[in-house]
Amino acid sequence: MDHIQLKCFISVARTLSFSEAARRNYVSQSTVSRYIRDLEKEFGVKLFERTRRDVSLTNEGKLILPYAQEIIDTLNKATSVVNQLHSGKGGRLRLAYDSTSIGYPTKLLKKFTQKYPDIAIEMLRLSGVDASVDINNADCDFFFMLRDMLPDSDNIDYVVTHKDTLSLIISSDFRSRNNSLNAADLKSKSFVLLSEAESPILYMEIMDIFRTFHFSPNSVDEFDDVRAVFMAVGAGRGVSILPTKLVESYPVPYVKKLELNGVETDLSYVLAWRKNNANPAAQLFLNAVIGSFTETEDEEFVN
Repeated sequence: MDHIQLKCFISVARTLSFSEAARRNYVSQSTVSRYIRDLEKEFGVKLFERTRRDVSLTNEGKLILPYAQEIIDTLNKATSVVNQLHSGKGGRLRLAYDSTSIGYPTKLLKKFTQKYPDIAIEMLRLSGVDASVDINNADCDFFFMLRDMLPDSDNIDYVVTHKDTLSLIISSDFRSRNNSLNAADLKSKSFVLLSEAESPILYMEIMDIFRTFHFSPNSVDEFDDVRAVFMAVGAGRGVSILPTKLVESYPVPYVKKLELNGVETDLSYVLAWRKNNANPAAQLFLNAVIGSFTETEDEEFVN
């Protein structure tokens, strides 16, 4: 059985006329008769009593009619929802982000919202060490995260959104002659860091910096919230090391950034998604934002 057969059955049941049902469904009267015979064969019952002059529903036909109508109504609703979604008139996106990538997601969301204001957006923060699990199992559509957090999986596509470096974050009342600190200066400082649980890749990069400069921090405060790190630095608890673009995207008072000299601190951020995502709004999102990526490299886009 298919929906055309059901629509013809409903039309005959409502009009008690095969010819009128044929007209309403843009098919021949013989086609309507064949559809009804096919349904009667499939259900194993007669749906109509027919004479030369009259057509009437059998008791079995009366029983089946509301179910047939419900099927057609549900199909019409589904078609309407999909059409609205493809035209940007509805739907929902779930986006996940790690706490160090907030600037770029905001930029892309602004562009997407301007084009598709009726698509609902839900934002979820990635849980640090669980990011790989989240990508494989959660029902989010997209993930903004550090590239090194991507799991090794053939089921994931990604595009590099931007690159970044690390900067020193200090209290705004700190004075430096050349707008930077050297290794000797760092050895005497207390540090305020985003915790390893919150951002393991960033934490590992900072530990590598300490090893490169051959020292252990005087003391370390760790927080799971970037805002808490900024607050602690602004309050004079110590200095921090954070992605440069992250610092620039936060209008935080009482802190400023300095260059981190003598060490390579390159970071790559990606927008990742699962290949089997069937959400039409996800494709609209990709189509809307893919031209925003200005960074290029050999592996920028993976199919």
